[in-house]
Order: sequence, then structure tokens, then C-alpha cells
Amino acid sequence: MSAPALGARLASWFRLSHLASGFIAVLVGYTSSVAIVFQAATAAGAQDAQLASWLWALGIGMGITCIGLSLAWRAPVLTAWLTPGAALLATSLGDIGLAQSIGVFMASSVLITLCGITGWFQKLMDWVPRHLASAMLAGILLRFGMDLFTSMRTQAGLVLVMFVVFLLARRLLPRYSVPLALFAGMVGAALQGSLSLRGLDWTPAHPVWMAPAFSLSAFIGVAIPLFIVTMTSQNIPGLAVLRANGYHQVPASPVISWTGLTGILLAPFGGFAYNLAAITAAICMSPDADPDTRERYKASAWAGVFYLLTGIFGATVIALFAAFPHELVAAIAGLALLGTLSTSIHDSLQAPEHRDAALVTFLATASGMSLLGIGSAFWGLVLGGVCHWMLRKKAA
Repeated sequence: MSAPALGARLASWFRLSHLASGFIAVLVGYTSSVAIVFQAATAAGAQDAQLASWLWALGIGMGITCIGLSLAWRAPVLTAWLTPGAALLATSLGDIGLAQSIGVFMASSVLITLCGITGWFQKLMDWVPRHLASAMLAGILLRFGMDLFTSMRTQAGLVLVMFVVFLLARRLLPRYSVPLALFAGMVGAALQGSLSLRGLDWTPAHPVWMAPAFSLSAFIGVAIPLFIVTMTSQNIPGLAVLRANGYHQVPASPVISWTGLTGILLAPFGGFAYNLAAITAAICMSPDADPDTRERYKASAWAGVFYLLTGIFGATVIALFAAFPHELVAAIAGLALLGTLSTSIHDSLQAPEHRDAALVTFLATASGMSLLGIGSAFWGLVLGGVCHWMLRKKAA
């Protein structure tokens, strides 16, 4: 390969849109749910050093899987910790202690690995029609689109500046519209005095081994529910998002198996669950990440790099993300997801004969309903699938 060609290839990895999309995905993921992880670790009885180890394990695990899986299949495969699972653990771990909590993490990851190896998950995802996957994704993202405007109630000036910069850049520099909006928001927040970076400590986090203990009651009462929540609330929507955006080359079973194996290896250090991301993955799948769908995997690979940094400098990065105003995070998430949201709505309603089923999926998912402890994304697919099947039979 010639020097100019090599230089161009290297430069393609450092496009601002890739870097910004990866950073925004990590920013949204951390700021939206890190407090729940703290609560789960505290409930398990983790001390300060052990809590830092939890953050180290989560960051390292997500970073390795994001980079590895994205490069392996040249697709924006983004992983994340399990936010609903962290909420489940925050209310369940207090009765079993830290050692059995680690055993729960390992047992749940073993079940996830087996689910991938047996091919059951692949067969399930092959059944999901694309219009239902698109409708489910639109339902997931709807709240983030609306949060862009509801955040104006408390920070109208800041969000309006970001919105105007986004529109101007959309017209003049479309590839950089989201990064420029983020930069404008950071400058605006700094001028308002609501972005404080003082007191950051750049001490690296260190892994702490926490020996597991196992019991049947903890396996039935916590590990199995954690496994079910991981698969239904995160992995199904996560793979459906990939399918909805046309990344059919990503096989379900190997991806799920790798996330499960990562959980087995890192559970003794606090890695409670790893799964496919849906919302943050959509940021890396957006046209704003790259107009070329074949190049968007570089955005998720950069997200993996940022995840690695969050693991190495766990406490520092959490404090850094916490310095961003909530309205800034809500606004940049909404702006970054506008393109994906519009594409998902269009794809889900494109075929007239499937619109009823797609609309049921969209509304059920957007409602935020929860039944049997399982979130609305799963039930949206179930109810939309029933509608799709019944109407198809009727038409036949």
C-alpha cells in the first residue's frame, strides 16, 4: 500500500463525526444510568475500592467487546451494561451479600453464553420482521427526540443555541452538525457557569478480585431474573436495531456468546452484565456518524476506546460526565438520534399492509409499559408480532 493511501486510510479513522458519535454514545450511556450502578454496588456491600473495580470491569468489558465485535463484522456493534439489570440488582442484592452477588453475575453470564452457543437466540431474531424492528426502534427513540424540546423548559437559551447551530451546520457542514452542536453546548454551559471541571482526580482505577459464592436461592431469585431481563430488555432490542439499520451480516449467536463470555471473565471484578446496546448504538448508526453505512463501525470502535478510558479512569470519567448539565446531555442525544428516528418511522410504515402491526409495536414500545418486570421494547415486539400474524392470516 502506498504512503498516500495508507495516510488516507489512517485519516479515515480520525474523522470528527466518528469521534463525536462514539463520545456522545458513551456520554449518554454513562450519564443516564451510572447512578443506578452505584446503587447496585452499594446494595451488594461493595466498598470504595470494590466500587472502583466495578467501574473498571464495566468499562474494560464494554470497550473490548465494542472494538472487537465492530472490527470483526465491520458493523456498529455497541455493547453496554444492563441498566434494567442494575435496577433489579439494586433492589435484590442486599439480602445475599457481595460474594453471592458475584456468583449471580457469573451464573447469569453462563446462561447468556449457552443461549448464544445453542443458536436459540439466532432463531428467535430470524423471526422478527424488519418493519417491527424499525417500529420498536422508533418507539425506543421517541422519548429522546421529545426530551430535546422538553429540556428547553429549564435551559431554553442553552438548548436553543445548540438547536440553531445544529440546523446551520446541517445546511453548511452536515457531517459535523452533531459535533458542532455539542461544542456549542459545552461553550454555552461553561459561560453559564454550569460546567465545572474542578476537583477531577486522574488516579487510575484498579481491579479488585471478589471471590464468588453460589447458592440455589440466589440463582433462582436473582440470576435467572437477571438473565431474562438481559435477553428481553437489551439483547433483543439491540439486535433488532442492527437488523433495522441493515446490518444483517452480524450473527446473533456469536455476538451473544461473546458478551456472555466477557461477563464470566469479568464478573469477579464487578462486571455484572454485558449486552447489546440499542439507544446508544443508534447514535453510531446514524447518518451523522457517517453517510456511508459501511464506515459507521468506526464510530462504535471509538466508543469502545472511550469505554476503555472510562474503565481505566473510572472515578474521573464519572465526575467528568457528571459535570455536564442534564439538559445538554438530553439535547445532544435528541439531536444525534433525529436521523435514525426519522428513518425508523419511515421504514416501519412504508408498507401499507404492515402499518397496523408496526403502529402497535411503536405505541407499545413508546408507552414505557412494564409487565412481569420486562420492559416495553420486548412487549412491543410481542404485541406487534401477534398483530402481524393475525392480520396476515386474515388477509390470507
